[in-house]
Amino acid sequence: VQLVESGGGLVQAGGSLRLSCVGSGFRFDDYAIGWFRQAPGKDREGLSSIFLSDGNTYYADSVKGRFTISVDAAKNTVYLEMNRLKPEDTAVYFCARDSCRGSTIRTGPARIAPPLYDLWGQGTQVTVSS
Repeated sequence: VQLVESGGGLVQAGGSLRLSCVGSGFRFDDYAIGWFRQAPGKDREGLSSIFLSDGNTYYADSVKGRFTISVDAAKNTVYLEMNRLKPEDTAVYFCARDSCRGSTIRTGPARIAPPLYDLWGQGTQVTVSS
């Protein structure tokens, strides 16, 4: 049972990256998957989540309109498309699986609260230069 992120790298401000999160070892569409990031010296920040059962999405205000979460169920993969990147987006980006199997009851900020996620990938570094 694991999640593996990829797609990070170095990009100039204003550029774009697409991160991928591949899940294995569990029934993918039973869960919600979230994207998070952590910059040095800061707490882990929730960015976005998607219910894999119905594709319903949620975004933090900090990324709304710039980042897009999506899923390719056939590939057990969740993506995070990041546009108009800023130097303050520099961080290690993680995907994670919601601990509550089969539930779509979470609403609002609870959908991206790190303590509610129980399976984490290893992270991928995103660096945005000015």
